Amino acid sequence: MDREKRLRRLSGCYVTIPTMFRDADMALDLPAQRRVVRFLIESGIDETAGSLLSGGAAGDFSTMTIEERLRLAETVVDEANGKVAVVLGAQTTSTRELIELAQAAERIGAEFIQVSAPFYFKHTQQDFYEYVLAGSEAADVGIVLYNTFWTSCGLSVELLDQLVELPNFVGLKLAMPNSYRMEYERMLIRYSDRLCVIDNQLQFLISHMLGARGIELHVCNYWPEFGVRLWQLLENRQYAEAHAEMINVVLPYYELWEQMEKYTDGDGYLDKLCLELVGLDSSRCRPPTRDVREKFRERTRQMFIRSGAPRVQGVGAETITAR
Repeated sequence: MDREKRLRRLSGCYVTIPTMFRDADMALDLPAQRRVVRFLIESGIDETAGSLLSGGAAGDFSTMTIEERLRLAETVVDEANGKVAVVLGAQTTSTRELIELAQAAERIGAEFIQVSAPFYFKHTQQDFYEYVLAGSEAADVGIVLYNTFWTSCGLSVELLDQLVELPNFVGLKLAMPNSYRMEYERMLIRYSDRLCVIDNQLQFLISHMLGARGIELHVCNYWPEFGVRLWQLLENRQYAEAHAEMINVVLPYYELWEQMEKYTDGDGYLDKLCLELVGLDSSRCRPPTRDVREKFRERTRQMFIRSGAPRVQGVGAETITAR
């Protein structure tokens, strides 16, 4: 696939879909995963509106085997059927596993892999470069680099200047420590003409003004139409309207997530509860993340009502039935 097409396919809402398990034994629930993907596509997440990340942090990658991650991604790719690009989460501590994941992504039809610095050890910038290089050379898939500075070494301008020369490095999922605000903007200005920079910092307005081509938006999981509308507002440069939408919908979501972080750690648990509340199959996250559903169900339902989210169960909205 040529670079410009990859950039177009990656732009828009970067939807980090949670992984569905069977509550009884915590095995993968692939039929439920298909229904979630179908719901997203039928509700507007297509190649013009964004992409789907399978097996990212919100998708429980850290609790799955490589074989499970690939079975999951294969299911998502099959259900998406080319209507929307699929990104395979390829975070790992091993270069050998990264190569395996990159080659498998190409084989099953995932168009991109998401790569971040190996965690546990605090690797150097050159370690990180050689790690990404190995994944880039292993397969003909687009590379989305995720700056997980909180787990290991973060990205620097010097490292990105090296990496941007890789022909299949096309996406930069960007967040920076709060004290690095100017560095965040500097990277946007420096790379937005060559990369699809995806805002992972909820600075959507300024990021878009500076050239970002994507936004990471958890709300899309339970309210895809909102994500499509928000992206269209940004693309139309209706920034005041976009800001109002974020205050009304995105802010309450993250305020609730902050409450949950005092109870458990991990990612994706609020997304799963939200999916359950709109009538889709869902599950808890795999342990050690604790099940949040009973403790936070009513608070989440009230967040839906206040923000005007559709489909919420118990207020007369429709239930999404299995098909």
